[in-house]
Amino acid sequence: MPKFIKIGELIKLLNSSKESKKKISSHNLRFWEKQFKQIKPKKINNQRYYSSKQIDILKLIIFLLKEKRLTISGVKNELNSNNYKLDDYNSLSLKADYYRFNLKKKSKKILYKLKRLKKYGKKDTY
Repeated sequence: MPKFIKIGELIKLLNSSKESKKKISSHNLRFWEKQFKQIKPKKINNQRYYSSKQIDILKLIIFLLKEKRLTISGVKNELNSNNYKLDDYNSLSLKADYYRFNLKKKSKKILYKLKRLKKYGKKDTY
């Protein structure tokens, strides 16, 4: 069974990166739900729950809007195009750019943690 997370936890997850200057808020997510048919959260007791597949789609939408500077209609066209789903092996595709961007972000985070660990040493967690 896939794990579902609430909208508040999703916002914390999406805003956890230090690179993003503008933070994503709940009204952005609700607006994107209306704009993109791929995002359909499960509603239980009038609360939104997002699956891991929807979280990946949201991260991709944020990347296309913020980093690639596409418009909402441009992002819709990319998500609706059939060749988009098959472009995992095309190194010049937007999806490859997305994976490259995330890999760079994660490696910078790891390098930052390593530098801090080398500088200050291991902290006691007693």
